Amino acid sequence: MKTLSHVNDLAEHYDLVVIGAGPAGMAAATLAADKGAQVLLVDENPTFGGQIYRAVSSTPLKDRALLGADYWKGEAIGAAFSQSQADYFPGATVWQLSPELELGISSGGRTAVLHARRVIMATGALERPMPIKGWTLPGVMTAGAAQILLKTSGVAVSGKVVLAGCGPLLWLIAAQYLAAGKRFDAILDTTPRGNWRTAMKDLPGFLTSPYLAKGLKLMAKVRRQAKIISGVTALAAEGEGHLARVRYTAGGREVVIEADHLLLHQGVTPNINMASASNCELEWDDAQLAWKPKLDDWGNTTVPGIAISGDGAGIAGAEAAAERGRITALDALAGLGIISIAQRDEQAKPIRSELNRYDRGRVFLDRLYQPAQQFRVAGEDTIACRCEEVTGGQIRKAVTTLNIAGPNQLKSFLRCGMGPCQGRLCGLTVSETIAEARGSTPEAVGYYRLRAPVKPVTLAELASLKQSETEIRTVARG
Repeated sequence: MKTLSHVNDLAEHYDLVVIGAGPAGMAAATLAADKGAQVLLVDENPTFGGQIYRAVSSTPLKDRALLGADYWKGEAIGAAFSQSQADYFPGATVWQLSPELELGISSGGRTAVLHARRVIMATGALERPMPIKGWTLPGVMTAGAAQILLKTSGVAVSGKVVLAGCGPLLWLIAAQYLAAGKRFDAILDTTPRGNWRTAMKDLPGFLTSPYLAKGLKLMAKVRRQAKIISGVTALAAEGEGHLARVRYTAGGREVVIEADHLLLHQGVTPNINMASASNCELEWDDAQLAWKPKLDDWGNTTVPGIAISGDGAGIAGAEAAAERGRITALDALAGLGIISIAQRDEQAKPIRSELNRYDRGRVFLDRLYQPAQQFRVAGEDTIACRCEEVTGGQIRKAVTTLNIAGPNQLKSFLRCGMGPCQGRLCGLTVSETIAEARGSTPEAVGYYRLRAPVKPVTLAELASLKQSETEIRTVARG
């Protein structure tokens, strides 16, 4: 690969631009570049790997047992990408992708606009918001953020630590922390007990999937070393200026425990902001309780030339993400005329076979770890939109008194989704809170209507553009 360090190093045109250097993005860029396409892989992070393989080439944790064997699978994907002919631009932000496949990319205070013949978004997933009372207190953070600290710096949160929520990644993060020698004062499992009944009909598929043995081994390890409290139905963070206590209810009994850090996690959802801003059609996924892009079997969106791969297309895990990346790359190569449709189909067969292995049992996991509604909607005094400090009570009042129909109308009155995160942290919470107040569904109330820039960009960065009419027109459209 050729590493770029400045926007001036970018070509004006690429056959394929891949956004995101996680397993899907690296796999897609490697395959396409090795087949002769001119490929650019651009990523915000300083090193490749995405979230699941974050800092796999630079982590200070050299004891391979600490992060687990699955983490180190990223080495092979990263090594293959490093040996490819792709251009790689780390530490750069894509703030615009137009339906005409023009991209605005910023780095180091400067920006450039380029054109691609095909684009693959591999922007991954976001942690599902868990809006409990006190979740904005210092000392409360997502479990994923704590995992980033561990992978990139070898640093673990200290003091009295409580982990709360549900989902497979909750157990993985717990195992990684325990392997690093850290302890939890409690792990509060919020998985609804009724989920087991719903998931049981999908158990046969799970029993034949690669997840079974791995999941059982992981959970057994954590249960041996940590205090697990199951059936948690209520949760709150308390403190004066900083987290001091966690209050929870389990088995009908309310308990208060001291805590310096509370790590929250209740699954991940597709990162759809760029897809939405590029006019890609979205659809509601009842199994994963999240919005995802509407795609065909090759990952193509409703906008010609734009495909989405990896967990940004629907949550399936790191191994499946890499296979999805290869599928979308093959279709891009066919679209570029580098390979034929027949070659695409033939080369995709073993990839789809491998992908099917990981798809088995996914529905079981989705149903088992569906978060409870009380942890998905914001309570009366609970912050829903952190940027604008809007509570669940304010949203419900606006719905009932102003007959708010959805998130976009709510923007006009309460500014939800108009802060720096542009809805990434509150989108699902706001949609589900409105739906609850209206006695409707998230699918019916909809999601934020987004547009470029999808990430903050300064006037100075825009002013650094080369002053061609095409570029001025592109920025003005965004």
